[in-house]
Amino acid sequence: MRSLTDPWTLGGVRIANRVVLAPLAGIGNWFVRLQARRFGAGLVVSEMVSSFGVAYGNDRTVREFLRIHPDEHPISIQLFGHDPAVVREAAAMAAAAGADFVDLNMGCPVRKVCKNGAGAALLADPERAVAIARGAHEGAGLPVTVKLRPGRAPGDRAGIELARRLVEEAGVAAIAFHPRHASQQHSGAPDYALARELAESLPVPVMLSGGLSSEERVRRAFDTTGVAAVMLARGSLGNPWRFGRLVGAYEGGPAPAEVAVELEWLIACAEDHLGVERAGRYLRKFYPWYADSMGLGRRELEPLITAPTTVHARAALLAIAHAERDLAA
Repeated sequence: MRSLTDPWTLGGVRIANRVVLAPLAGIGNWFVRLQARRFGAGLVVSEMVSSFGVAYGNDRTVREFLRIHPDEHPISIQLFGHDPAVVREAAAMAAAAGADFVDLNMGCPVRKVCKNGAGAALLADPERAVAIARGAHEGAGLPVTVKLRPGRAPGDRAGIELARRLVEEAGVAAIAFHPRHASQQHSGAPDYALARELAESLPVPVMLSGGLSSEERVRRAFDTTGVAAVMLARGSLGNPWRFGRLVGAYEGGPAPAEVAVELEWLIACAEDHLGVERAGRYLRKFYPWYADSMGLGRRELEPLITAPTTVHARAALLAIAHAERDLAA
């Protein structure tokens, strides 16, 4: 019987289990990925990175988005773009930075990505999509995976046909499949029957993303679709313990003090990566996620949720720790 704890092989690389950190736009930097690996994820994927920003040597793009911690391997860098030559060069730079895989985003439905012919726009341009995948493989010399959706609108199966062509004509090592159409964004029920169809028809692994917001849903989707692996996205935000529970390395929910320690670690990493001022702004979206994991009342958590700087966040965490100690006394 299949299990999420089973090892598997992706492009000749052994992956320890079937639970993957999905690419999270604006979130999946090195320390978020490292955290997922610490808690048990078998593979981590970076946030979406512009191939033009990388290939043209944009200092911030290269310094921040291609930063890889030695303990987060195996790691995949996700690129997006519409120019095969540029993607080829960016893929080579991702490999030089230490990536184990290159992932190509051909499913992002965001307008500013699609209007330039990248992301989900490539579902309607299969020749270009295949050329991009070939270019990435030639540039990186690494296994290449592709993130896809079924099509741009309900009933459209362009993504299913493109997946087959990417494998047959470009040698793609795996498909990461989000079974909602691009027009659905992240709403509506994912079509897991379609994911099963794709997994059964392709000679390469399929990784499933979309709608995996609880351990029960993750396990059920893994069992019913027959995919090689599942990708946690928004369901892992502020809750890295979910990786541990899914792979049998952690039981139950963390105590507020444990969540506070983890958030302290995250704050320190963000300050190292972005500087104190930028980290304070960047982490504001993280605090409510971790507050949810603490399971405390709104009044107790308000100073953390609204913390304008990392100094304020640390003070709020200290107050929470003191309150917990007083309750335990």
